[in-house]
Amino acid sequence: MKEFIITTDTTCDLPQDYMDKHNIGLLPLYYSLNGTVYGEGNVLNPQEFYNIMRGGAMPTTMAVNPELARKIFTGLLKKGYDILHIAFSSALSGSCSAAATVARELSDENPGSKIIVIDSLCASLGEGLLVHKAAELKKNGKSIDEIANWLEKNKLNLCHMFTVDDLHHLHRGGRVSKATAIIGTLINVKPVLHVDNEGRLIPLNNVRGRKKALVSLVDLMEEKIKNYPVQNDIIFISHGDCIEDAEYVADLVKERLGIQNFLIHYVSPTIGAHSGPGTVALFFMGTQR
Repeated sequence: MKEFIITTDTTCDLPQDYMDKHNIGLLPLYYSLNGTVYGEGNVLNPQEFYNIMRGGAMPTTMAVNPELARKIFTGLLKKGYDILHIAFSSALSGSCSAAATVARELSDENPGSKIIVIDSLCASLGEGLLVHKAAELKKNGKSIDEIANWLEKNKLNLCHMFTVDDLHHLHRGGRVSKATAIIGTLINVKPVLHVDNEGRLIPLNNVRGRKKALVSLVDLMEEKIKNYPVQNDIIFISHGDCIEDAEYVADLVKERLGIQNFLIHYVSPTIGAHSGPGTVALFFMGTQR
């Protein structure tokens, strides 16, 4: 069996030590903030990024650059790898389309090499959890085709539940109206959203108060895993520079569902630019999204 490597995007929000440990390749997504472009080789630490946003600066984001994707994929092919690329949701970014186009071109130019691009229909550590599942399958000796088939079959069981602290960031991204953002802020409404089967961010309900919104994430999780036939061995939680709230959600999951293993990490700037500081997102496998 030919050796292969798993690649993904920076929007997977996995820690760098995880990427290094599992030899995961990465396509960087860039963003602009206060006139400076950040990305590979020029990064802000998460706290600094979110503090700048708290100060009123509004970042803009960019999809994967096709030429950079071509360069990275070509380098891996020259090392003798086939490539399994798990891409950021096509409903939220052009990155998946760019990677797929490059993959088709390079496959034509390199007969005998294989590049499979999976539209994860996921975001943040939802994409990261799908990468984790692929890495575990690879560790257990599964082939690139077996893993790709598993991902396609199971990706719609990967549930994303999240809440944000500031409705105005969702308004900028077109997720809520201006009136909803203003009125919701005045009466302390916190929206609970999810990523649907098309990979889009969709509001589910509104909750009065931050604590109730965090509890609601676990309520939804409890409902969605109730009839899921496989035990969740690890839960992923991402946050927009609010680690205490992320840990509160983890403690609720431990208490109510008995799950003990967690990976908690920051929401990356590309996604955080649209969700804002104070975002908390919960990712797990369930019966349906």
